[in-house]
Amino acid sequence: MTPAKRIAIAAAVITAAAAGTFYYLREDSAPRTYQGWVEAQLIFVSPDEAGRVESLSVREGDSIEAGAPLFKLDNDLQRAASAEAEAALANARITYDRAKELLKRNVGSQKAADDAESALRTAEAKLNSANTKLERRKVNAPVTGTIQEIYFRQGEMVQSGRPIVSMLPPGNVRVRFFVPQATLPTISIGDRIAVQCDGCQSDLVARVNFISAQAEFTPPVIYSQDERSRLVFRIEATPERPQDLRVGQPVSVAPSAAGGEAHARK
Repeated sequence: MTPAKRIAIAAAVITAAAAGTFYYLREDSAPRTYQGWVEAQLIFVSPDEAGRVESLSVREGDSIEAGAPLFKLDNDLQRAASAEAEAALANARITYDRAKELLKRNVGSQKAADDAESALRTAEAKLNSANTKLERRKVNAPVTGTIQEIYFRQGEMVQSGRPIVSMLPPGNVRVRFFVPQATLPTISIGDRIAVQCDGCQSDLVARVNFISAQAEFTPPVIYSQDERSRLVFRIEATPERPQDLRVGQPVSVAPSAAGGEAHARK
């Protein structure tokens, strides 16, 4: 081998080593990113009793203030029960007044008067209960938020406890991601993290509000860029501008460089 070739080979080796060192140092100094997604803690609004949906006051995507009407169920049975309870109360009041009058004349007994008073109080309670059930056929928004989905339409039957609509308050949007155990001590409650996603603005920020105390295996939905460790810890962060994120959207998260003691907290 000629000296020129030896010099060329040595130069190539030195160049490759220098390039490898440069890229290694640049990669090592760059902030590590983790894959995650946007999650929603929905509010499901359900009727107390079964019935037919009589009217819907909202559509999917509507922004609703707390207390605004959402839907109304048919109330024929409830109105009938209320009328029946009102009639029973009127009869109980007449019976009570008669028992009191007889007691004043020393014709009736104290027990009869006490029983009549007890029946009157029971009738009043039943009427209050019937009126409450009648009023609750109209359901209003429990919180301020956006209508995410409508599960039953006008004219459909719905069972008690089955949600008719779901709502998403702005404060119920979370960014969920997973980090390996080696990274966990560098993240603390309250840390600001950078959030990146396709088509999103470049300045999205969230604050860590939960760090899991238990390790778990990497979820199948996460395609981590570093598979050296399969055990990870779940972390959740609250976006500062939740309106700029969409539920289910995959995101990349870059935690802040500042370290601290991390504790499981909600």
